[in-house]
Parts: sequence; C-alpha cells; structure tokens
Amino acid sequence: MTAAPHELTLAEASAAVARRRLSPVEYLDALRARFEALEPRLNTTILPLWDEARDQARKAERRIARSGPRSPLDGLPVGVKDIIDLAGHPTTCHSRLLLDNMKQQDAAVVARLRAAGAVFPVKLATHEFAIGGPAFDLPFPPARNPWNTGHHPGGSSSGSGSAVGAGILPAALGTDTGGSVRHPASHCGIVGMKPTYGLVSRRGVFPLAYTLDHVGPMTKDVASNAMLLNAIAGHDAEDPGSAARSAANHARHLRKGLKGLTIGYVRHFHETDQPATPEVTAALDAAAKLLAKEGAKVKAITLPSLTEFAGVNRAILLSEAAAIHGRWLREKPEGYSALTRKRLLPGLFTRAEDYVQAQRRRRELVAAVEAAFGSVDLLLTASSMDPASRIDDADEVEITYPRQARTPFNVTGHPALTLMCGLSEAEGLPLSLQLVGRYFDEATIYRAAAGYERAAPWRDQHPAL
Repeated sequence: MTAAPHELTLAEASAAVARRRLSPVEYLDALRARFEALEPRLNTTILPLWDEARDQARKAERRIARSGPRSPLDGLPVGVKDIIDLAGHPTTCHSRLLLDNMKQQDAAVVARLRAAGAVFPVKLATHEFAIGGPAFDLPFPPARNPWNTGHHPGGSSSGSGSAVGAGILPAALGTDTGGSVRHPASHCGIVGMKPTYGLVSRRGVFPLAYTLDHVGPMTKDVASNAMLLNAIAGHDAEDPGSAARSAANHARHLRKGLKGLTIGYVRHFHETDQPATPEVTAALDAAAKLLAKEGAKVKAITLPSLTEFAGVNRAILLSEAAAIHGRWLREKPEGYSALTRKRLLPGLFTRAEDYVQAQRRRRELVAAVEAAFGSVDLLLTASSMDPASRIDDADEVEITYPRQARTPFNVTGHPALTLMCGLSEAEGLPLSLQLVGRYFDEATIYRAAAGYERAAPWRDQHPAL
C-alpha cells in the first residue's frame, strides 16, 4: 500500500483491511492526526469522539483477526452530520437551542452502520437545523472549504463535505432537503448521493421538511458511495416515509460502462433558467461530450423551469419547517442565529392554500420528470451554477442557494448524484455535474458516474492542504 492513509478511498481502505494490509486502529490514528492538524482551519466538527472510535476500531480489529470482516465497512470510520442521532451523545443541530439534547438511541442509519462494524469518530458541523447558512453567531463556527478556507463549503451538510474533501474522513452521512448533500459535495469536490425518497430511513434524524428530507452518503469516489448506500438503505417500518423495498446491490453495474445508455441533457436549467458562469457551462458541455465518447447517447431534453420547481420546494419546505419550529420561533426566537431565524420565519406566514397548491403542482412536476424517463435512462444537469462563494461575503453566500439545479429532485424524489467535472480557473475550486435516475435505480446512476470518473481526470485532483 503506497498511498498515505488519508488518500485512501473508503473502498480502498476496505480492501486493505480485508487483506490484513491495513490496521483499523492505525488507520484511525492517522486520520486523527490529520484532523488535529487541519481542524483549526476547517471547523468540520461539533463533537470529536476519536477515543471512543478507537475503542470501537480495536474491537473490530480483534474481530477481523479472528473471523474476517463482518462487512466491507468493518472497522472503518464514518462521520455523522449533527442532526443524526448517535447514542450517548447530544444531537445539537449546530444550535444553542439543543446543546443538551442527549440521545439514548442511534438513528436507524447509524444502527445499520454500527451493525456493519463502522466506527464514529466525529459528529460533523451543519447549517443550523439544516436550513441556516454559514452563521458566525452560534456556539460553533461554520465549516470551511478545504480547497480554499476563505470559501463556503456548501450546505447544509457542510462539515461532512469539508471533512471528506480534506481527507479527514473517507466517508460521511449528510441530509438533503433542497440539495444539502449535493451542494457541499459539489463545492468540496467529492461524490454526494441523494437517494430515492424512502430508500434510506430518516428515523432518528432531526427533520426539516417531512416530505422532502433524505439521508445520503458522501465519499471521495463513486465505488465508495455505492458501498455506503448499500449499508444504510433498507425498509424501516418506523419511518412513515420509508419504502417497502427489498435489498439491492447498488454497486452491481460499476464496471459496466456507458455503452447503451441514453442520457437527457437538461441544458435550459443552466443556460436560461439560472444562467451559469461560462466555466460551469463549459465544464458541463465537456462532460456531456466525454459521456458520449464513452458510449452513451446524449440528447437534449426539456423539463419544467427551475423557477417552478423552486417555488414548489419553498412553499412545502417552509410550511413543514414551520410545523416543526413554530413554537420555538414564537417563544425562543433569540435562540436561533439571525440567518436561521430569517430563513424560517416566512413559514409562519405561508398560507395553507399555498401549501396545498404546491403539493398539487408537485404531482404535475413528478409526472413531467417521469415522462422524460420514458425516452432516457438518466438526466445530466448542472449542480451549482457557480464555484464556491467567499464565506464572509453574506450577499454572495445568499445567492448560492437559489443558483442551483438540485431542488427539482427533492420535489420529485428521484435519486440524484453530484461529482466533480472541473476546476474554476481563478481560484481552482471544484465544479460539478449532476446525474439523475429513475426511482430506485441508483445502480444506473453509479454505473454512469463510475464510467465518467474513470475517463475524466478529476478524481486525482485534491486540495493542497
């Protein structure tokens, strides 16, 4: 093994552990050293749990020595966004309102990972309640971008994106209600998957909007992402949104290549609906050409406008978030950061009529995307329309959130993945594409993403930390 421990992907570390070429304890110790060196600059973490994780890794190492790994994740570290419950520790949601919010049970996704042998060294920074932004008036500082610490890492799964992008962790869990796995994945140059709505349980995850929320894996590469999704996916009778689906191997087509796939390129999202910067447009066009070169048929396709998707998402998200936060907003408004309070308050004034009409229009938007899949296997779209903004420029950060094409697929619930497709010329910041698939067809998304990843040069690009 010639790569440094922090350079290993989750899949590579898994293979090395299985071959007894990598000690889970030594691997964790190496990542801890990197964390301690970089954390003062990156602010990835709410709660460090390295000693506890080392005990878990030591037990896993003994178990592996006796009988081999219980799963591909045995002994390996996974970071947890701090709106996801970890037994014996607080879930703060990056908020002063929940500093003492101790949890007695693991979230369903953590329980699945724990059963697979994974260890949990950190609870990771987030935007407050997964809706705020990089706020500077909270008990914890906002996470920063590992490619340039003066820049925004994306959100709300900001610590997850930053920690994986920096090589502090090989993998982390995030949540996604309007793009919150895919945004930091895009800005931090990693792979982020928002699975099909209902594929992954949300039990034990602090909600933002019940009918839009997803939990998803964030990793350095496509194979590792599929590995992590395999571990966390599955029906949960205690989550009312959980889909009753049998287990599937989402990594089954990783080596199949792109030949025979038809990809619909949704150009109007970034050309007319929310015009992207020229370098984002150029990177997307280059990605479309490379996908075609690798054997896919790429054709233009039209969906409803981003404006329509965004309006529906906003009405639903704000209404459902108001149902969760209404009492605190009325009784403890000072407990929120100013930015979170600004984001949540309009929900108290959203009419029931608006919510119902948004849900009606939502069904029509779902039908439009479903119709598109009648002639294509996948969709190719932009993720962010710009590289990461400066983190201390409030106006620039504010426009980060509407200037994206991720929200449509929270509205429809289709699976969507982002991965790196270039670097900005001025700052050398990641640019990313988005691939969207049919319901419960994550395997085809991973197939295309893995084919692109093999053919493109971006997987070998890393922050200079």
